[in-house]
Amino acid sequence: MKKIVIFGGTGMTGQCTVKYALEKGLQVRVMVRSESTVPDSFKDQVELVKGDVTNVDDVTKAIAGQDLVCVVLGTRNDLKPTTVLSTGMQHIIDGMKAHNLRKVSICLSSFLFFEPDKVPKIFGDLNADHQRMLEVVKKSNLDYRAILPPHIADEPHAEYAFAYDKSPGFSRSISKLDLGKFLIESLFDEQHSGKVIGICTKPKC
Repeated sequence: MKKIVIFGGTGMTGQCTVKYALEKGLQVRVMVRSESTVPDSFKDQVELVKGDVTNVDDVTKAIAGQDLVCVVLGTRNDLKPTTVLSTGMQHIIDGMKAHNLRKVSICLSSFLFFEPDKVPKIFGDLNADHQRMLEVVKKSNLDYRAILPPHIADEPHAEYAFAYDKSPGFSRSISKLDLGKFLIESLFDEQHSGKVIGICTKPKC
């Protein structure tokens, strides 16, 4: 049984990612700052490790003994300037290298496909940290899948499309369920290795 550690597994998309990983039969570890944020729906099905992504020792311990890594870090709608995401990403990369892990999927944002002056100003600071995340991932020499979704919608599963180095362009949203699924499934598909991937829902015919 493959083991996966998920960072950011208690957020909206993170919970979907954890649930799909369990459905796929993976042994799941989730690093959390507080167990109070873990939903009852999977609390007893995962291994919980307390820690903070800004602490490299916490992160390295969470990665120990795992096969795969998934990063679904977010700021819970806090749009103020931050370096927490990129700092956490660097710590995850360092922890993976310390334990000789290679495969990681990362949830970022489709705003990274935009020219900086085209990104809505309200998202400018958050997008800047996403850009720093992407830069450290690209320099890592890891077997990464950098996944850039548009608006993440609280909607049922739907047909979706992906494209490399651009948005597929069919819509401006993706179901949180489909994004969680893709974050896991991409780790098992070598065509996605080392790729920046846009994803979105296809319109209904």
